[in-house]
Amino acid sequence: MVLKQVIIVRQDLKMGKGKACSQAAHASIEAFLKTQSKSRETAEEWHSQGMPKIVVKANSEKEIIEIFEKAKRTIPAALIRDAGRTQIEPGSITALGLGPWKEEELDKITGKLKLL
Repeated sequence: MVLKQVIIVRQDLKMGKGKACSQAAHASIEAFLKTQSKSRETAEEWHSQGMPKIVVKANSEKEIIEIFEKAKRTIPAALIRDAGRTQIEPGSITALGLGPWKEEELDKITGKLKLL
């Protein structure tokens, strides 16, 4: 089974590169922990496959929430809200981590998103 993780970063917030990378890292770790609690075997298999991941972009909060709502029914999903210590208003949704999970299931939800 081919597994991957998808990380979605909002573009409309105009985050600096470092901030966007930090939010993507939060999303990756939180989504991994959710996968691990749902299916330890899936998490371990993903790790053994080299932890493949892809980072894509969403253009708005509305878009990222819609993706989250579709995904969370079957895929471990972590919606990231910023603490507001630097560039972003507190509570702003900055990123979404999905999986690691089955590639074909992730592609059904995120396959049309553009790479970051």
